Amino acid sequence: MAAKRSATQRVPKLKSSTKVAQVDSRGFSRPPLERMLKLHRELQAGRFPNCRKLAESLEVSAKTIQRDIEFMRSRLNLPIEYDQLQFGFYYTEPVTNFPSIEVTEGEIVALFVAQKALEQYKGTSFEKPLHAAFRKITDGLRECVTFPWDDLDATISFRGIGTTIGDVDLFETLSKAVLRSQEVVFEYKKLGGTRHEGRRVQPYHLGCVENQWYLFGFDLVRKQLRTFALPRMRKVQITALKFKRPVDFTIASYLGGSFGVFTGDGKYRIRIRFDAFAAQLVGERQWHASQKMRPLGKNGDGGMELTLELGSLEEIMPWVLSWGGHARVMEPKELAEQINAAAQAILEG
Repeated sequence: MAAKRSATQRVPKLKSSTKVAQVDSRGFSRPPLERMLKLHRELQAGRFPNCRKLAESLEVSAKTIQRDIEFMRSRLNLPIEYDQLQFGFYYTEPVTNFPSIEVTEGEIVALFVAQKALEQYKGTSFEKPLHAAFRKITDGLRECVTFPWDDLDATISFRGIGTTIGDVDLFETLSKAVLRSQEVVFEYKKLGGTRHEGRRVQPYHLGCVENQWYLFGFDLVRKQLRTFALPRMRKVQITALKFKRPVDFTIASYLGGSFGVFTGDGKYRIRIRFDAFAAQLVGERQWHASQKMRPLGKNGDGGMELTLELGSLEEIMPWVLSWGGHARVMEPKELAEQINAAAQAILEG
């Protein structure tokens, strides 16, 4: 069964030396799998398709069709041969189904949820390549299940607040360096800094925290593990120097004591009391691996107490302030004083 597909529009023909693609109403080029499915149907029907005719109908080059056929032969093990008398290709034995990935409807929905999660990058340079990658994954799943995508689009959504403007070239460069374990050099403007400074880093990990992408790596000049926000980086270059990432490094352990991305050497026991209104909201989410929640009053009608073990107070303070009068810091005293000072500064303007 085939899923719904949007109508296609034909683009003007260009010179034979120029590659031409057929695009749909949203401007995305026809994926290779769709071309191969059409070729499969032609072969099944015994129409003896050849590269020239298929190239014309699909508005691609003959070389592109030839590569598709070679892929179907070598990678998909389909019995395709060329008939000199018919001037076209044919199946040497019956082929009932085109090789495809079998997934359940639930797995399709999970993929769709992943796509909707990527909507936080709408309007950034990440949007088009991420959408194209998702379409490549899902275009071959039509044979397994069918249901209206518009229904999913109307029932599942994500909303990102404070999404950063991404640079896809920067991300691609850093991801290559991480995967290949190669040192990088770049200029970086630290938070609160007035100018960019040169850095040389062994990149260990790329991570997205609260809609912001960060590079985690070993700073060779400062001899420490450091965290770098991608929007503050510029002039990134991969060097030829390879390194071996420590076997004991994991991003989970590195950020274990942080409330976000700020790490610290301290050991703070955070205890915050929330009133009944905020307690319900706080209790609905997992804020940190160390968190413990204790109801206050009868059946929790007196609110809730949240306890955390953190290595820094950097990010917990603005989070507590975001709850306004619904939260009260019980310990440590240092955090309570910082909250009071910040609240006073807000009042004084």
